[in-house]
Amino acid sequence: MNKVYLEKLHTAANAIEAACGRADIAVILGSGLGQYVEALENVTSISYADIPGFPVSTAPGHEGRWYAGTLHGKRVCMMQGRFHAYEGYDMREVTMPIRVMKLLGVQTLIVTNAAGGVNTAYVPGDLMLMTDFLNMSGKNPLTGPNLDEFGVRFPDMSKPYSPVLREIALVASQKLGIKLQSGIYCWMNGPCYESPAEIRMTRILGADAVGMSTVPETIVARHCGMSVLGISCITNMAAGILDQQLSHQEVMDVGAQTQTKFRALIDAVIAEI
Repeated sequence: MNKVYLEKLHTAANAIEAACGRADIAVILGSGLGQYVEALENVTSISYADIPGFPVSTAPGHEGRWYAGTLHGKRVCMMQGRFHAYEGYDMREVTMPIRVMKLLGVQTLIVTNAAGGVNTAYVPGDLMLMTDFLNMSGKNPLTGPNLDEFGVRFPDMSKPYSPVLREIALVASQKLGIKLQSGIYCWMNGPCYESPAEIRMTRILGADAVGMSTVPETIVARHCGMSVLGISCITNMAAGILDQQLSHQEVMDVGAQTQTKFRALIDAVIAEI
């Protein structure tokens, strides 16, 4: 099982390296945030469909291309679209890009997402620095035989999001005058939005935002020894907080409206890494 999967990883990494080259920093762009690829210089890209064995994004707002170029003098790759368990992919497929990144030399992962606000002090359009996560999915991407080539059987998750990178982001936000919340992200399976009762439960457990991604990528990146920075765009208030229905269009619209400050913040962070 591991041998076949490892061959698949190396084949995908070789195809991406041939088309786009290697990278030191990777950015995963969440719903409504995909246009950040425009920041790259000397850019090359490849469709996920042209990467052997790679999954294909099916969620709206996830274009499905791998980009690479330079940004602030650093080699950076960006994923314009990710994979989710609710699309029918298993955990090894969902997190395949993270291990491919490791093979391509990535040491720092910046993972972003669109999330629902659980903390009632938040408003749509806020950016939230992830300090920790809650895994309420019942899944773990490290289930099964350990991939010893990437990390140990029982990886530590005491600090899933790098304190050093978080401090860089906080300082950058203050210099830019960008309000940056800090909080705990809760991963739920999806694809339906959570019920009001589930949101009350996550708030009691300590969650500040909820979404359908990011945690499996974080776990595998830490297993691989990467430093991880997580930033959520609060695109809507979670179910039961406001008397209105939730829609993916709202998620996309608010994500697009935050592009300017999101790009400014990530630019400043990458410049300091």
